[in-house]
Amino acid sequence: MDDSHIAVVGAGLAGLVAARHLAADGADVTVVERRDDVGGRVRTRTKDGFTLDRGFQVLLTDYPAVRRELDLDALDLRRFTPGATICRPSRRAVLSDPLRDIGGLFESVRNPEVTTSDKLRTLALRQDLSTRDEADIFTSADRSIRSYLRDWGFSEDYIEHFVAPFYGGITLDRSLSSSKRVFEYTFKMLSTGSTAVPAAGMQAVPEQLADAARDEGATVRLGERVESVQSDGDGAVVTTGRESLEADAVVVATDPKEARRLTGVGSVPTEAHGCVTQYYTLPSGSGLDAGKRIMLNAPNPDPNTVVPLSTVAPEYAPTGTELLNATFLGAAAQDESEEELFEKTRRTLEAWYPERYFDDLELLHTDYVSFAQFAQPPGVHESLPDARDAPGRAYLAGDYTAWSSIQGAMRSGKEAADAVRDDLTS
Repeated sequence: MDDSHIAVVGAGLAGLVAARHLAADGADVTVVERRDDVGGRVRTRTKDGFTLDRGFQVLLTDYPAVRRELDLDALDLRRFTPGATICRPSRRAVLSDPLRDIGGLFESVRNPEVTTSDKLRTLALRQDLSTRDEADIFTSADRSIRSYLRDWGFSEDYIEHFVAPFYGGITLDRSLSSSKRVFEYTFKMLSTGSTAVPAAGMQAVPEQLADAARDEGATVRLGERVESVQSDGDGAVVTTGRESLEADAVVVATDPKEARRLTGVGSVPTEAHGCVTQYYTLPSGSGLDAGKRIMLNAPNPDPNTVVPLSTVAPEYAPTGTELLNATFLGAAAQDESEEELFEKTRRTLEAWYPERYFDDLELLHTDYVSFAQFAQPPGVHESLPDARDAPGRAYLAGDYTAWSSIQGAMRSGKEAADAVRDDLTS
């Protein structure tokens, strides 16, 4: 790999992982990113002293690629309490993991939303998945999450009131029509690791990856859009608005639509699930009693979840304030004004907490995210492209070559780097 020149288009998680591994192998690596910062879909802004991630995003610490690529101690993680609080008008009930949250055991046992048989099936499911790895899960026979849970014998109440809002937040599909493989693997990761955010916000993840790539010798160029990629068996030319870069190979690690445009690979998925997320402020001492758990809206998806973010990560809010996040699912939410969505959240909180008014709830920011992840219906993973499906010496890196997740993105970056190394040294 010494003296090889490699271009990487896109400084999201996949591109940065690919750049680091290629540079570590001795290649001269240049990363070109159209935005003014790294991270792709994983981004953070600050506003009035608050830390606001783009959408509600978390890091699952037991993802193998996360453990391989990141220094988790340096991220200074703030962890959620396992489980969730199931909410409906005038009633809130905790469902936790009794094996990892002893403090929530008594409340979970008394939870009226979930039957004893459902709790026992959950433990049995956890044991079953503990013996299976990512490759086994993602090559198994597929069906929808809903069908899978029914086959396991879970009650409709459990599916509708806990799994639908909880996994609606993970797959952005409250109907549970997504692939059961995503459910299985994320359930396994949630059972063994932590759900967390960095104290400085989720963008600390790609910033650490970018620093690691630079430390290996890669160059990261920001604010420069790639207009075209041309590649054949001898190399590649990457044309930006500023110049043309000649390279022995190019890794295209952009968002799916841009990857399809640059490479012409029609199997790159472009059907998307979106969401709308809002951030709100409250004075300290708001009286919310969810602790560090996600709050699930059992009856409906407006909003699907409410998250007490500054309770989990106090650094996300200035002293004297609390920061909440709410996520709305479905295409209809994209057409509603931020004022309409804010009012839905306020009314929902007042229904959950009838003992108080939320006139002190203030809207801070709204993110309309039209492409949060690509759609993952049953069987989709067999149709996804491989790193080598682009023509010539072009390679694909992105979660769309694996599955829609931080794990998928980081794994794909290393797989693309491995493919480039193997082809150029063979």
